[in-house]
Amino acid sequence: MTKQLNVLILGYGEMGHAMQCLLEKKHRLDIWEKYPQAGFESVVLEDAVTQADVILFCLHVNPHREVAEQIAPHIKHTCLCLSIAKGLDEAGQTAAQIFDDVFSSEQSFALLYGPMISEEIRAGRPAFAQLGSEELHLYERVSELFHDTGLYIEHSSDITGISWSVILKNVYAMAFGMADELRLGDNMRGFLAVTALHELDQIVRKMGGQSGSPFHLAGLGDLITTATSEDSHHHEVGRMLARGERADIEGEGVHTLEMVVKHQLFNMDRYPLFALIHDVVSNPGDVREKINVYLKQVYG
Repeated sequence: MTKQLNVLILGYGEMGHAMQCLLEKKHRLDIWEKYPQAGFESVVLEDAVTQADVILFCLHVNPHREVAEQIAPHIKHTCLCLSIAKGLDEAGQTAAQIFDDVFSSEQSFALLYGPMISEEIRAGRPAFAQLGSEELHLYERVSELFHDTGLYIEHSSDITGISWSVILKNVYAMAFGMADELRLGDNMRGFLAVTALHELDQIVRKMGGQSGSPFHLAGLGDLITTATSEDSHHHEVGRMLARGERADIEGEGVHTLEMVVKHQLFNMDRYPLFALIHDVVSNPGDVREKINVYLKQVYG
């Protein structure tokens, strides 16, 4: 029988609701929301933190540092902090880097990344993720937390690799939306999948991750989900760009492009598909023509 734990969910957006749906029958939940909607009563953050066995960061990455620093003095030593954030903050840091800065070796933390569409989780459909942690016992704790919930978890010790895989896949997913809007066909999808994964693997190694990390759930799995789902935000952003629509072009993928440039995280010119996506987002123009020029450059 699964041991009942005190779980604190930070953020009551789509993924906060999804985590509640997965865990509420097995564990005791507290939910904190900085800006609660009418009718929802948020717990007092500092009070709930002291009781938590697991803290789930269902927040965008930008508030991670502020919230982590706020709660750090109140967390039990045995508590596990777990993030699902798939982006970079304004300093160009991943959730793992933020946790490492704030908690150091004093507090256990892990990352949970993979195909986890919130609507499907709430509909009772299966979801899949990699648990990024250096220590195997943390994977065992999280597996027990989600045991028999419909979220299936594997372990990866390559925190850097899965972090960059899941962050960058949002950028590449936009290319699939562009291609679909332009009716470039399934052959183009196949090309984009191979090329995106090849570049992902190169960038992951450049950022300090292990070769092959992008070929698992946090990379390939989440890329397919995000790049092919008609309900995907990043797929829709790609469609909008192909239609020449510039208003409301936002999201984690767009922000990632901005942070890569702002902090010179890597030389995007070495990764032609990534550079193409950046060009489409940054410089309005004929997307079909940009893709044709790119293909001629790749194949001569």
